Amino acid sequence: MSKTIEIIIAPNGQSRVETQGFIGSACWDASRFIEHALGQQTDELLKPEFHQAAPNQQEIQQSE
Repeated sequence: MSKTIEIIIAPNGQSRVETQGFIGSACWDASRFIEHALGQQTDELLKPEFHQAAPNQQEIQQSE
């Protein structure tokens, strides 16, 4: 699944930032600069993916 950040601007000027394809708090890291540029946050809705644990990346070395 590709990672995307969607910015929706309503006719009344309200904006919404939606992230897709991110696991855990990676969505916050990816969208923080956009949210900062848009101004004060008034609401937040966390998707189920936010509560998933990000997979640990481990490097396995085999000694001979």
